[in-house]
Amino acid sequence: MTTTCPSGQHSHHDVYAAQCPCRTLLDLLANKWSALAIGALEAGPQRFGELQRKLQGVSPKVLTQTLRRLEDFGILDRTVYPAVPLHVEYSLTPLGQSAAIPLNALRSWVEDNIDHAYRPEPVAS
Repeated sequence: MTTTCPSGQHSHHDVYAAQCPCRTLLDLLANKWSALAIGALEAGPQRFGELQRKLQGVSPKVLTQTLRRLEDFGILDRTVYPAVPLHVEYSLTPLGQSAAIPLNALRSWVEDNIDHAYRPEPVAS
């Protein structure tokens, strides 16, 4: 599906076009940690440590990078509360809440269908 570019930078958005800026947003949302962070934030604002515990296996560096990119794209807000120690919360913006809908459906589909997916046998070394 193509739509007219409201910024006027090009005639239309087409995620299949190599130079379309849509690709960068698609890449961000298709990233495993982005999709999981957005899902974790559906329950409401959370602190960094809460997110890291929820997203088992993510390193602090990767989580920080992911949250920064999501904030840069307007998917989430980072709110700093002046306290000692510093209190920072992350929450979905309206744009992030709208992205959460299809990502939630994708996560549910994966959980429902993982047992039916083809998994090749590990290669013996």
